[in-house]
Amino acid sequence: MTTLSHPDASLADSWSETIAEFHAAGEEHVHGAGLWEFDDLDVSPAGCAAVAERLVALGDTATPIPEDRVHCTYFWMTDGDGPTREVVGFLALRHALTPWLLEEGGHIGYAVRPARRREGHAGRALALAVGEAGALGLDRVLVTCDDDNVGSRRTIEAGGGVYEDTRNHKLRYWIDTAGK
Repeated sequence: MTTLSHPDASLADSWSETIAEFHAAGEEHVHGAGLWEFDDLDVSPAGCAAVAERLVALGDTATPIPEDRVHCTYFWMTDGDGPTREVVGFLALRHALTPWLLEEGGHIGYAVRPARRREGHAGRALALAVGEAGALGLDRVLVTCDDDNVGSRRTIEAGGGVYEDTRNHKLRYWIDTAGK
């Protein structure tokens, strides 16, 4: 069953395999992974530990961030328990919206590793993230997707997304967090 796990160096092998799988599929920008924070990504266990530490810190409102950024809680979508637990994707929950996030990026961004798509992970992770957003005090969240991404559009709509409009080829949906 899909869970949202905080980045954790104990998942280094699965995390690095997931990154490699995205890159092998030609997906260099992995939505929700927060990897743009790192100039040269080190996928070794030590690199994973550094990534996990930085991503966890970005969710802490005590962590200083640049004025043009917002705090963001990063999650690794995982499946399985104990030693069989594996990373199946990434999700970012932004605590607020900058002007760009309001136009295109939204509160929640996510990606499921190519080999684990079409198994329901995105829908379950989105539902969990909406609950987390409510716990942060957000009444509703903006979730966007490319206008040609049928799978993501269906996931957002099934998760309660109400279409607002399209901007710069991004479909924009709002999801109420009440009761989630």
